[in-house]
Amino acid sequence: MARATNSPASRKRRKKVLKYAKGYFGNKSKLYRYAKDAVQHAWQYAYAARRKKKGDFRSLWIVRLNAACRNAGISYSRFIEGLHAANIQLDRKVLSDLAIRDEVAFKALVQQAQDALKTKAGAKAKA
Repeated sequence: MARATNSPASRKRRKKVLKYAKGYFGNKSKLYRYAKDAVQHAWQYAYAARRKKKGDFRSLWIVRLNAACRNAGISYSRFIEGLHAANIQLDRKVLSDLAIRDEVAFKALVQQAQDALKTKAGAKAKA
C-alpha cells in the first residue's frame, strides 16, 4: 500500500502562496521556498502599516487643525485646552472636517474654547 502524501492539500497551499507572491521580483515570485518568506515578510509590513496609518491620519488632522486655529487667532494647544475646559468632546477627525468644510461652525467652536479659557483663568485668579 502506498503512503498518503496529502498531495492535493499541500499543492493547494503552495499555489496559494505563489498567487500572493505574484509580481514579486525574481525567484520570490517563482519558487515556493522564497515566495513563502517574501509573502510572510510582506504581511508583517502590512500588519504594522495598518496600525501606523491610524497615527498618520491623526497627525494629518492635527496639522490641519493647527493651521485652521492659527487662522482663527488661537494656537492648536490652547484650542484643545479650551475645548476640554468647555467640556466639548469632539475628536480630532471631526474637528478637522469641520475646519475644512464648515468654517462658521469651526469659528463658533473656537469662540467657545476661548470663552472657556477665560472662565478657567478667572477661576484660577480667584483661587
